Amino acid sequence: MNGSAPAISVVLPAYNAAEHLSEAIESIRAQSFTDFELIVVDDGSIDATPRLLRDFAGQDKRIRIVSRPNTGIVGALNDGITAARADLIARMDADDIAVGWRFEKQFAYMQKHPECVLLGAQVVVIDPYGMALYQSQYPLDHESIDAALMLGKGGTIRHPVAMMRREAIVKSGGYRKQYQWAEDVDLFLRLAEIGRIANLPDVLLQYRQHCGSVNRTRFQQQADLITQVVREAAARRGVQLPQNWQYEMIVPKPPPDQLKEWGWRAIKENKIRVARKHAISVLQMQPLSLDSWRLMYCAIRGR
Repeated sequence: MNGSAPAISVVLPAYNAAEHLSEAIESIRAQSFTDFELIVVDDGSIDATPRLLRDFAGQDKRIRIVSRPNTGIVGALNDGITAARADLIARMDADDIAVGWRFEKQFAYMQKHPECVLLGAQVVVIDPYGMALYQSQYPLDHESIDAALMLGKGGTIRHPVAMMRREAIVKSGGYRKQYQWAEDVDLFLRLAEIGRIANLPDVLLQYRQHCGSVNRTRFQQQADLITQVVREAAARRGVQLPQNWQYEMIVPKPPPDQLKEWGWRAIKENKIRVARKHAISVLQMQPLSLDSWRLMYCAIRGR
């Protein structure tokens, strides 16, 4: 590409992400801070993702598409970082929504704090249809975040709202394939060893939960990988972990139970269209369940 490098390179991996991709990209295009490039790595999608990306790239010259065979998120992230031209890398996922002033807030902080190599923010967790579930209260300072990471709590900085210095990512070795599904915890711990990390107090992302999330479908594999990541970090730092320490991830609710919970909450908050969508999904999973029909009945009634 011609011209000077942008201030921020946004790296967004996408694999069969058509359902929410447009909303995610539009939230980036609508940023108050406009000096960025959006690098979308199409990781071998076979749904409508490639067509959507071509349409967006035709509308906005800041959008660059990297198309390649499927390798998984680690390969996609590393390829996106390799293609990036900016000194700052902003992560984004294909099913989340960035708040309009996200880049403005994060860029200002990174300019003011050159020692910071990794910056997160607060998020509002939403359900598959955008209903707010709760707001995060992540710690803000390096010591508290690093201590949480050393307990395996990678979500203390949510990956899709992270902004990092490209030089620090390269220096730390980038994302590592052997820790795919726990690649964020692994990278964040290594970044914390070469610079400062922080969270902003501002809510800068709507973080979408759904039953297909990795932390629901691969929770045991994630727990095992996080255990390895923390043990390796402790060895690098000369820290003694308790004997036989293991990271214990909270076991997610089965999909029908989770959808019922979201459905009843939607009814309580008078979000009837959302409640009906959840009720339909639950009924498809458990058509003979009285609880499924009860949720559907109340969702149709609106109370």
